[in-house]
Amino acid sequence: MREKPEQPPERAIALLYDGENAPRITAKGEGEVARRILELARANDVPLQEDAELAAILAQIPLGEEIPEALYRAIAEVIAFAYLVSGRRPPGY
Repeated sequence: MREKPEQPPERAIALLYDGENAPRITAKGEGEVARRILELARANDVPLQEDAELAAILAQIPLGEEIPEALYRAIAEVIAFAYLVSGRRPPGY
């Protein structure tokens, strides 16, 4: 009998992007903390995107720190997705 593969821990990462500086990690957590972050995001109509691999990488960045340049492209896709699903456009577009 094959064992069910272990699921990665539920993880949530929140980013803040002001349009001028690199995005920052504003909240992160696993388990109950992750569930609370997601609950608050949903309650405030914050767009959510699921990407376990990217979340695992972002979880290594200290809270309050800007994302490193190596992640700009991946995070740009997340930000573009957030604008798309919210029906908004970035300032200046």
